[in-house]
Amino acid sequence: MADVNTGDGGGGSHGKHEKKRAKKASTRIDMTPMVDLAFLLLTFFVLTSTFSKPKAMEINYPADPEDKDFKPPKINNALTFILTKADGIYYYPGEFYPPNNPKGEPPTQLIKTNFSNDGLRKILLDRNDPVRKEIFKLEEKLKKKEIADSTYKRLVIAEKSKKDAVTVLIKADDKATYRNVIDLVDELNISMIGKYAVVDMIPTEYELLQASEGTTTTTNPK
Repeated sequence: MADVNTGDGGGGSHGKHEKKRAKKASTRIDMTPMVDLAFLLLTFFVLTSTFSKPKAMEINYPADPEDKDFKPPKINNALTFILTKADGIYYYPGEFYPPNNPKGEPPTQLIKTNFSNDGLRKILLDRNDPVRKEIFKLEEKLKKKEIADSTYKRLVIAEKSKKDAVTVLIKADDKATYRNVIDLVDELNISMIGKYAVVDMIPTEYELLQASEGTTTTTNPK
């Protein structure tokens, strides 16, 4: 509170012709209510504010097999991406076949692409188009309230986990960057691909990568 002193500052009578002096008022501001208000505002903002939550990205890593002679099963509709230096990214569809393989299959050729919308994203969208169409149908049912939200999420997971849905394997050499791995995972989420994992590169793939870097030019996927 502010206290105002209205005293005339002196006693006694004044002469008839003496000018009257203006009364001086002294003020004293009490800051106690302001301190209380500051604490009330501080408490209000602390209780009503939302603290930033740490963001995490889910990346799947296959467990190490207990049997050293374990052979991984064949993956249906697989698409392998290999990351390397200078934002380089190569890919090949299906199973990897080295030269002179026992199955007599043509040797695998790496295709170079980039992180543009006409490169990596187009590849993922085209390969995952059947799953995306089914998810879009589920979204329409959700908008029309034909299915519940929990049912929608369950059906989306089921569509992404189908046996014939595309499975992406992410591999990188020692010159690749974490940023490229994160960018690739982001593109997978945008393309609604639910099956992907980060795995080690096999020696024959690394040899093919070294050979391809000196001869392959950037091409847009068809």
